[in-house]
Amino acid sequence: MAVAKKKKEKRVVEQGRIYIKATFNNTIITVTDVQGNVVAWSTTGANGFKGSRKSTPFAAKVTTEAALRKAREIGMKTVEVFVKGPGVGRESALRAIGSAESLRITAISDITPIPHNGCRPPKQRRT
Repeated sequence: MAVAKKKKEKRVVEQGRIYIKATFNNTIITVTDVQGNVVAWSTTGANGFKGSRKSTPFAAKVTTEAALRKAREIGMKTVEVFVKGPGVGRESALRAIGSAESLRITAISDITPIPHNGCRPPKQRRT
């Protein structure tokens, strides 16, 4: 007796958030709904870039376009963009989102963590 599998429903998410994490070695794009549940993601490594080519602006652009393609499939129309990190992929990822005709950007925020007083300094050296 075989158990019939339920067909997975296609979720339709019209509003969402895009998180861009741009490090010196990689760029990670995460698309979430308003509650924070991940609906699509993409990285430079997942798009075929290896080594030092992962940290290029072109790799970030390709990665962003791949994540946006997945977001469009679930019906996303308006997004808030959150950028984090000091990497070179920040600007090109934002440009790729801006050039997407089907998405309307409502806000762009920089959420890069900034130390208020930094780490504790090392103890004084003995002479």
